Amino acid sequence: MFHVYKQVFPCVHKELNHWIERAKSIPNNELRVQALASIEEKTFHCEGGGIYSLLAGKNKDRAIRFIVAYQTISDYLDNLCDRSTSMNPDDFRLLHQSMTDALTPENDLKNYYAYRTDQDDGGYLHDLVETCQTILRESRDYSLVHPYTIKLGSLYNDLQVHKHVIEEERIPRLKQWFDDHQKEWPHLEWYEFSACSGSTLGIFCLVSYMLGGKIDESLAEQVARSYFPFMQGLHILLDYYIDQQEDEEEGDLNFCSYYSHEDVMKERFAYFVKQTHGEIQKLPDPAFHQMIHEGLVGMYLADRKVGKLNNGKAFVKGLLKVSGHKAKFFYYNTKMYHKLKPGRSL
Repeated sequence: MFHVYKQVFPCVHKELNHWIERAKSIPNNELRVQALASIEEKTFHCEGGGIYSLLAGKNKDRAIRFIVAYQTISDYLDNLCDRSTSMNPDDFRLLHQSMTDALTPENDLKNYYAYRTDQDDGGYLHDLVETCQTILRESRDYSLVHPYTIKLGSLYNDLQVHKHVIEEERIPRLKQWFDDHQKEWPHLEWYEFSACSGSTLGIFCLVSYMLGGKIDESLAEQVARSYFPFMQGLHILLDYYIDQQEDEEEGDLNFCSYYSHEDVMKERFAYFVKQTHGEIQKLPDPAFHQMIHEGLVGMYLADRKVGKLNNGKAFVKGLLKVSGHKAKFFYYNTKMYHKLKPGRSL
């Protein structure tokens, strides 16, 4: 954590400041507003992702540059889709093609805004994509990683398309999508599979190991298997858990609402915790991945929003018990951090 605060976060904020300045010059008002809002509201996504740069060794700064650019694309597009008057799946698909192109250095840039009225971003999205492409193009081992980043990235893109269409089509599309993958993941429910697809952690882990010169085909395959579905699923389910009341008030999709009973949800969260713990023991640097795992649990459960949830205290107590002593460390430290920094939320 000393290295994170002293080496990682300052570099993350330096990169974010670059993209903030870049976003300020976007000609179109709507695109400019959403670009700036996505960074301001979701800085913690880049901070959390940036921790993976520690796996990149001397190439830590390059890893941070990639992670911040890729996550900034993700957060920007999420804002465009969430707050858009468009409900066109072709629009969402084309916007997220930018994330596929960011992971594929040989791909040409496109007009990702072709299906929407607001188009002139002054090259902002192209610059983000090119930043990712340049870092990956310069890395001789990326061919070992590419099949796995693309698989994880494609699942992420599919989720974003299906969950942003008109309300009556969302659940049927998500269920049909899961039907296409259920044979591979029979132990998941459709809403759990959706959650597992919504995280970028596996991609950050793969790219950081590659930039650290530690990757081979076996490790790339193991990282993908260790992170998807359980680590990524735990990450996003926790995110949805703390947002339950907020999403209900705003009428937004929340995957936690599809558990038949709160006791079932508790059991499934505990299952994800235990499965994640087992999978990350198969990776090099298991203590690092365990820190991420327990840090996710502790930091999310310490969010102020949990205090507004029915039975929130009991849920926190139970999940911390199965998650390990480091989860409690992160939980209490994050609670203290919130007290010292009023108004900040995850």
